[in-house]
Amino acid sequence: MHELSITRNIVALVAEAAGHRKVKRVTVAIGEHAGVMSEAVAFCFDVVAQRTVVEGAVLEIIKIAGRVRCEGCGAESPTGPAGAAEAGCACSPTRRRRIAGDELVVRSMEIED
Repeated sequence: MHELSITRNIVALVAEAAGHRKVKRVTVAIGEHAGVMSEAVAFCFDVVAQRTVVEGAVLEIIKIAGRVRCEGCGAESPTGPAGAAEAGCACSPTRRRRIAGDELVVRSMEIED
């Protein structure tokens, strides 16, 4: 389960940015095609955060849907379950590029005053 090491990296990144200040909330965006199970990250978070400035913080996970854009006509459409581009225009499917759904980003953190 690589989500454990991903969660460790998230906590380390947030703890480093917070310095010695207590973290109250962490917001993470996880794309549906990022290859990361958001439920597993949430499960690991409290354990990994123990004995750090992140301990007790609320983890908010924002799930990002996959989207593609056609390079020909600019039309945007959702991706299918396997990440394939759905038909959003009449152009060739090879012209569609994913624009959302791959991300794994710490969007924000809230610290105590």
